[in-house]
Amino acid sequence: MTINKLDNTRILIATGIYPPEIGGPATYAFLLVEELSKRGMTVDVLPFREVRHLPRLVRHAAYFIKIAMCARKAGIIFTQDPVSTGFAAICAGKLMKKKTVLRVAGDYAWEQASQRYGVSDTIDEFQNKKYSFPVQVLRWVQSYTVRHADIVITPSEYFNKLVSGWTKRKDSVITIYNGINLEEDFERLPKYESMTIVTAGRLVPWKGFDTLISVMPELPGWRLTIAGEGPDRERLVGLAEKNGVSDRVIFLGQIGRRELFALIHRSTLFALLSTFESFSFQTVEAMHIGVPVIVGRIGNLSEIVDDGINGLLIDPSDKQAFVRLAKKIATDSSYADRLAGEARKKAELFSVTRMVDRLVEIFDLLLKSYTV
Repeated sequence: MTINKLDNTRILIATGIYPPEIGGPATYAFLLVEELSKRGMTVDVLPFREVRHLPRLVRHAAYFIKIAMCARKAGIIFTQDPVSTGFAAICAGKLMKKKTVLRVAGDYAWEQASQRYGVSDTIDEFQNKKYSFPVQVLRWVQSYTVRHADIVITPSEYFNKLVSGWTKRKDSVITIYNGINLEEDFERLPKYESMTIVTAGRLVPWKGFDTLISVMPELPGWRLTIAGEGPDRERLVGLAEKNGVSDRVIFLGQIGRRELFALIHRSTLFALLSTFESFSFQTVEAMHIGVPVIVGRIGNLSEIVDDGINGLLIDPSDKQAFVRLAKKIATDSSYADRLAGEARKKAELFSVTRMVDRLVEIFDLLLKSYTV
């Protein structure tokens, strides 16, 4: 049953990205705006792109000022990451005496250490080591934000355990699985004539796109379509050329949700061999569309996919296993259909209503605590 509370409450969402930008945080924020508005709340959104054109330090100061100004009318500040928007949101919340809810769906310090500072450790290895001064500063900012938020939300039990290690207030860290909008507003065209693997996400090293490119010589006649943009694009294009498969690896860049759904529907399988995922919208969406999925046995993906029942889990670096299972899906239609059918059932568990009901309960408790 839908919970209808907090009529006329104003929520300020501070988010790094927001449509037309694509990605998990943008999808999540857009869903919140739609669903909270239906329940009588007023929702303001402050995307980081409003200040991204400014110099690095200036942009963060400007974002803090914008949040503080918007927060005057808000009951609760909801921020989507612990550094770029989160630090400013927490500071503004303290200044304006507002309750803050922080959603943490990634380790920003680890991501930046991997992209900018040459760190090759996995996210789990990263938690227990010390690094260069810039990385340690990012870790401090991230930890400060988590420690000072009133409530911290994580999208999986795996990530809950990781984030709980950043604060002594472990009871403030709550798991709420992401809700997925599973409306099927896309054109259902026939399957591609050639076997096609589709994958999607930000082009960064831990997403495993290089592994998928490197197996393509073992899958002659197959195509790999990659949807998404990011700093790793040039390297991945070069890897495709090096492996002699650039004619069969298609980089689409950023595409809309409707176009992505149509692409997944026409493909043979969806793959995501990431070494880190706090929650994968694309995997759940592919399962709902009814396409077999092969994903890495890591983090939240193991909470979404039941191996051999509604999808397939493999070690993200196991190229031989991927090739073997891809060929099985392509040649055994009854096997592929069974996986896809069970996947659709599992995807229904990730309900938007369930997610928003839980958030509304948290907002209600926080607002009541003003008078406690």
